[in-house]
Amino acid sequence: MHFNLSFLTTALLVCASPTMSATVIAFSGAGCTGAQSGTGTGGPGTCLTEGGGSARSWSYSGVTNQIQFFQSGGPNDNCQGTPFTTRGAGSGCVTAPDGFNIESARLT
Repeated sequence: MHFNLSFLTTALLVCASPTMSATVIAFSGAGCTGAQSGTGTGGPGTCLTEGGGSARSWSYSGVTNQIQFFQSGGPNDNCQGTPFTTRGAGSGCVTAPDGFNIESARLT
């Protein structure tokens, strides 16, 4: 009996793990329009970056807790510094402040 319960718990965790991953897509235009310049996936604690590049807006989906967005440049690259916005669980689109792009996002 113990083996069956343990197996069932493991199977449920394996089946649930793909749904714990968020997806982001970077866009060249505001409002998640224009050409896509990259995609990424990750779970809580992950920093998703444009790999040295940046984009005007990012869409996000599958966020289970929060996602923080960081503008491109200097102390804010690679999820450092202060995020310019934080969004809750779910999905949506974020556009960088005027004159800036988004370089990274941290899932919490």
